[in-house]
Amino acid sequence: MSEDPDLTSVDLSAVPGHVGLIMDGNGRWASARDLERTQGHAAGEAALFATIDGGLALGIPWLTAFTFSTENWKRSPEEVEFLMFFNEDLLLRRRDELNAKGVRMHFMGVLDDPRIPEQNKLRMAESAELTAGNDRMNLVLAFNYGGRADITAAVHRVVADVTAGRLAASAIDDDAVAARMGVPGMPDADLIVRTSGEYRISNFMLWQAAYAEYVFTDVLWPDFTAQRLVDAVVEYQRRQRRFGSA
Repeated sequence: MSEDPDLTSVDLSAVPGHVGLIMDGNGRWASARDLERTQGHAAGEAALFATIDGGLALGIPWLTAFTFSTENWKRSPEEVEFLMFFNEDLLLRRRDELNAKGVRMHFMGVLDDPRIPEQNKLRMAESAELTAGNDRMNLVLAFNYGGRADITAAVHRVVADVTAGRLAASAIDDDAVAARMGVPGMPDADLIVRTSGEYRISNFMLWQAAYAEYVFTDVLWPDFTAQRLVDAVVEYQRRQRRFGSA
């Protein structure tokens, strides 16, 4: 159970509708403690669930966590194998807890990739089905995900729909593309939080984060907490979002 965050500095009527998390720094956290990199990933689980609890306390309706990128296949075979198993194991251990909290789970990415073990794919499908009726929070796990791949897949769907006569070429606009990306109905991101002191977006939600506010923190992901999410939301609420206007 994570510690309840202090919400006194937050305007709960103006929380971001969609927060994205670039959860960086697991390896450095482990290295600083003379641990294996995989132990850093395991430690990041507690941070993720504390952050989910923080999002629930704030009333954030959409939370997207970048769990495995299309570029992460370049890591060592041992680390990739661990991350594949860890995703499956985490879902088995924690999905009932999320379901009890009213969290609906979604998955976005190249999920038909033959490199993903079939059991992992099965656990994702089961988790999405189990939680499909929940509406307290939409939790999106971006797994084998990349923003460019997401846009490319949407373009393929647009072409298929035009070819099949389901969409007129003249009707292709931002809304038509957005409706064919990632998770249907997922709103654009309002706030993206990246940990570990890195200042880049790493191919994360390139379309959906077009006008997102970014908060970067030096904190390594396993040390991230519900309170740190609250602090990021407070920083977000200090910003003036103009969406290109003067």
